[in-house]
Amino acid sequence: MNTLLPTVRQDYTPLPMEPPFLLVDLDRAAPATPGGQRVRVAVAAEPRPVDGEFDVLITAAPDPPRPWVPSADPYTTAHQLQETVTRRPDACLALVQVLRLGPALAPSDRLIVESLAYSALQAGAAFRAWLASAPARAPRPAARPVRLRRDGARLTVTLDRPWVRNAFDAATRDALCEALEVAVADPTIARVDLYGSGPDFCSGGDLAEFGTARDPAAAHRVRVHRSPAALLQDCAAKVTAHLHGACVGAGIELAAFAGRVTAAPDTVIRLPEIGMGLIPGAGGTASLPVRIGRERTAYLALTGAPLTALEAQRWGLVDEIDAGPGRPRAARIDAGD
Repeated sequence: MNTLLPTVRQDYTPLPMEPPFLLVDLDRAAPATPGGQRVRVAVAAEPRPVDGEFDVLITAAPDPPRPWVPSADPYTTAHQLQETVTRRPDACLALVQVLRLGPALAPSDRLIVESLAYSALQAGAAFRAWLASAPARAPRPAARPVRLRRDGARLTVTLDRPWVRNAFDAATRDALCEALEVAVADPTIARVDLYGSGPDFCSGGDLAEFGTARDPAAAHRVRVHRSPAALLQDCAAKVTAHLHGACVGAGIELAAFAGRVTAAPDTVIRLPEIGMGLIPGAGGTASLPVRIGRERTAYLALTGAPLTALEAQRWGLVDEIDAGPGRPRAARIDAGD
């Protein structure tokens, strides 16, 4: 008998895990490298260099440089973050872990890591509890969820389910993939304009479909195989996204891949997935950090706070505020199909 094998205790209990949240006041403590798998938040009256040590940085200074986020009351904001992390530790930790990995990965691999984490959380207790409490919603599909118009070298792609604020369902995903495959494969297409019809660009994932995929592993395979985000990565230089109204979840995650993003003054951006026990799953952990950094991406996702068009422009998430007739022009394009 091999006496070197350890004896398994029948009364074994797992070791306690460290708290999932760490708050450091940089005005009172030296910025030592914080260890452990925790959501790391720092506050300071004035921004200072921190060399990527924290996941979110909050300052009282107005309009601070990246990666800092402004707050009239940094301590209150930090404690609100702590409450969120305490309620949703699995989703919050998965979010910051995926964001930390991003810079070391190839762009396509960032999407795979995001999808793996998203699928793991789909099987988690927090998402199942949210799903059980959510009101039932009847699907309201469209015969043509995405409309295309070709005008010479220009391809106009319009999300067209305005009665559900262009909520992103599986049919919309597949139709958008088909459109973007054309843009990627056809070298004569020099410009792709992405619009949303109706009052909003896109209100995010269609809640009528949430929870209908019962196999998270299979859902990951489908998500990676039919990925508008991956196609947008391939043709980003051609794409201009024209935002207006609500740009929630997938609505901003996909748009942020575009080489150019314009926004109407009424644009409001939000990442609400943490409240559902999930993380952004349409490519947001890959697209937003390229534009605004992982720390500001983490802040938007952890808080679910709205970002106005002007704020998004200041951060670099939007390139131009478009107060012109862009949205009516998109509506006329749809009507002419």
